[in-house]
Amino acid sequence: MKKTIKIEGMSCMHCVKHIEEALSELGCENVEVNLKDKEAEAYFKESISNEEIKNIIKDFGYEVVSIK
Repeated sequence: MKKTIKIEGMSCMHCVKHIEEALSELGCENVEVNLKDKEAEAYFKESISNEEIKNIIKDFGYEVVSIK
């Protein structure tokens, strides 16, 4: 299952690593973070709720604007 996540608060490659780490904690198989567009494309093997995604990213200090 692919989810596109719009994220506020990312400004550098350390931020990208934090997002990758956060999503991997939810079982994300692959994630591509675009710092310029402030967006991440995440591929999950299992169904993950948008609320779970928002919460883990918030725990890392970022804000989810939208998930598609």
